[in-house]
Amino acid sequence: MIDFELTEEHKILRDSVRQWAEGVKDRIVELDRKHETDPEILYDMGRQGFLGICIPEKYGGAGMDYISLAILCEELERVDTSLRVPISVHVGLNSLTLLQWANEEQKQKYLIPQAEGKKLAAFGLTEPNAGSDAKNIQTTAVKEGDYYIINGSKAWISLGDTADHIIIFARTGPKELGHKSISAFIIERGYKGFSSQKIKGKLGVRAGDTSMMYFHDMAVPAENLLGEEGEGFKIAMSALDNGRYTVGAGSVGLAKAAMDEAINYAKTRIAFGKPIAEFQLIQQKIAYMVRGIESAELLIWKAGWMKNKGYRNTKETSLAKWHATDIAMEVADMALQIFGAYGYSDEYPIERFFRNARGARIYEGTAEIHQLIQASYALGYRKDKPLRKELPPWPFPDDV
Repeated sequence: MIDFELTEEHKILRDSVRQWAEGVKDRIVELDRKHETDPEILYDMGRQGFLGICIPEKYGGAGMDYISLAILCEELERVDTSLRVPISVHVGLNSLTLLQWANEEQKQKYLIPQAEGKKLAAFGLTEPNAGSDAKNIQTTAVKEGDYYIINGSKAWISLGDTADHIIIFARTGPKELGHKSISAFIIERGYKGFSSQKIKGKLGVRAGDTSMMYFHDMAVPAENLLGEEGEGFKIAMSALDNGRYTVGAGSVGLAKAAMDEAINYAKTRIAFGKPIAEFQLIQQKIAYMVRGIESAELLIWKAGWMKNKGYRNTKETSLAKWHATDIAMEVADMALQIFGAYGYSDEYPIERFFRNARGARIYEGTAEIHQLIQASYALGYRKDKPLRKELPPWPFPDDV
């Protein structure tokens, strides 16, 4: 049975996250204008329990369900995308990946401090010449005794200049083997041969850390191999099921915030002797906003419900992310149009919403990639195969 009513726990979470996010809004707006980041905000998110929201209590988390994860992302991105991104990366791409694929020793060493908010985590898959074509990564890992020697680079890594722990992907076999030559590793910022550099001049998410990462003869202990050799591509794709879910949920929050701003402005802006909200073309835009947001949220809830049940949700999450990010962009654009010239100014948050919404149609799988995914499923060209390890359902089993 599907129940669309939020539990009391969900409502308490929603209200508390909204209150916290509103409390840091002025600081985020200031950082966005200066193109600066503030790691202290991230550590405060850890103190609030956000960074371990859907990690089992036995590993230091709050033990909440995957719908709670969506609510958290939605409420954070109502204020700014830079607040949601750490949840996508730290929780969605990294911590949930450790929960699914790490051995017990790795969970004790890395997952627990991440869920407790004491260490920040990131995820490094994209490279300068390998974005959508993830199978084409050039970073290499060569086994030498008890270590893997890693050389290469990663690009557009959120929290890449801040995170303490990073899951990265590198080739451990010949390129001719394709994705079967890719393996995953857990690395630490302090490893010799690791360096990072922030990317400047971004269109959006200016209050967030987006960076390059470089590995020069970086020695990584063999016990930091995540999963098995050659299993890295499967690990990366399963991680994206979680990252994409959080991006889609956050996009719903951005769209709601943009619509609220547009409605409030339309009710107070007077033109031709009456509020512009009374003009039918303005009402048409508002109606399109409502339709898009409602449908996007339903797709997110469906994916979250499937995650709670432990069902494979690659197709559903892809569709939810694709639709929600498109809707966020459309809503932000229509809201800016309602504001007119004022929407073009940072006097109102609309221009920031517009800039931030644009990036989500690129990262975590471009809109075009998600179109191909959906077509492949519909045509029967793509079918999900069982994974060696699956993300645990909720409530979390005792042996997770």
